Amino acid sequence: MSESLAESGVAPSAGRGRAAAPGPARTGALWLALLAGPLSFGIAGPALVLDDVAAALGVRTGAATWAVTAFGWGIAVGTPLLAGLLGRRGLRAALTVCGLLVAAGAVLAATVPVLPAVVLGTALQGLGTAGLTATAMSLAVTPLRMGCVTASLAVVGSTAPLVGSLVNDVFSWRATLALPVLSLLALPAVLRGAPPDTVARDRFDAAGAVLMTALVTALVFVPHQPPAAGVCAVAAAVLLGLHLRARPDGFVPAVLVRTPAFLFSAGTAFALAVVNFGLMYAIPERLSEHTDWTSSQIGVAMVWPLLLGGTLSWFVVAASARVGRVPVAAVLAAMGVAGAVTAWLATAPPVLLVAQGLASIAAASGQGVLAVHATSAVPDGHRPAAIGLFNLCYLLGAAFGPAVVGLLAL
Repeated sequence: MSESLAESGVAPSAGRGRAAAPGPARTGALWLALLAGPLSFGIAGPALVLDDVAAALGVRTGAATWAVTAFGWGIAVGTPLLAGLLGRRGLRAALTVCGLLVAAGAVLAATVPVLPAVVLGTALQGLGTAGLTATAMSLAVTPLRMGCVTASLAVVGSTAPLVGSLVNDVFSWRATLALPVLSLLALPAVLRGAPPDTVARDRFDAAGAVLMTALVTALVFVPHQPPAAGVCAVAAAVLLGLHLRARPDGFVPAVLVRTPAFLFSAGTAFALAVVNFGLMYAIPERLSEHTDWTSSQIGVAMVWPLLLGGTLSWFVVAASARVGRVPVAAVLAAMGVAGAVTAWLATAPPVLLVAQGLASIAAASGQGVLAVHATSAVPDGHRPAAIGLFNLCYLLGAAFGPAVVGLLAL
């Protein structure tokens, strides 16, 4: 029975009143990669053009960085919220809403030359691309497909600053900020392969969604305002925990936080992301201290270990199906530790770049391997929620990594 349902593209429901999880994708893995990958343009694409953004908008560069912060907030908040939409209303509804958010955000960021409109535009793109990425990963039901999706995120992320700079030179900074809109190119193909939408019959857990949004928002700002954001995060976490006891099958399914395999996978992904994204800030500083390289030379040198990590992750995730996810996860964790220790002790440029390569391979591959492990440990009906919360942990690692490096530098 379950095999025939899987072949038809509709997964069996986890229980009465729950939306069915998306079944196996009938869309090519490369389309799923195109759907997810442009999210990384929003994170890293503006890195080298913020001075131009600030000059054009008549603000300081520090104020212009709110465009990047808003995108980060959008993907952090949008990951669980729009994964919830995917689980309750199905693929077509989720893809339509996320596509509209990305399109509206790109139009705002690219056409309205005032800072509030640009910040709102990047936030909307973050919300939309978070949902598109969660959808792509939910459809990537095999290690090979998952590896393709996570590799696209890593490869695009490693080249995004350079691509964003080139787009700025050829077109303008507006086009750079709108690069996440490229994910919409995959929408027609993915929509053609989407199973029919399902409608959940249970009442939407609005309180759970609000508490989760408050918790994520506080966590995003912890690296920037530790005391105030930390207190808010603790308060929101306590309230969310009490809400889970009252409604265990609500917006955040209690089964996820009660499943050790899910918690282990999400926690390990968070740790690997902290190391990788922390070294992305620490190693350029180390290279500037121990070489006479210019910032451009350091930027070019950093592309190669990051690009290598993203490319190899596809093969590592695919191989985990044959080797076993637990041994592969153990090796990746060891690589992450080795990268951090090497970066801390080494001074030679080649060794520092090797450290970044180890951390990049560990994080990019770990995202794919551990995502498969996390979602396979929970009931099929909770797969979208599991994908959303897993990705949230990884993204929080990306936010906390640079902050940890800053604290260590102090």
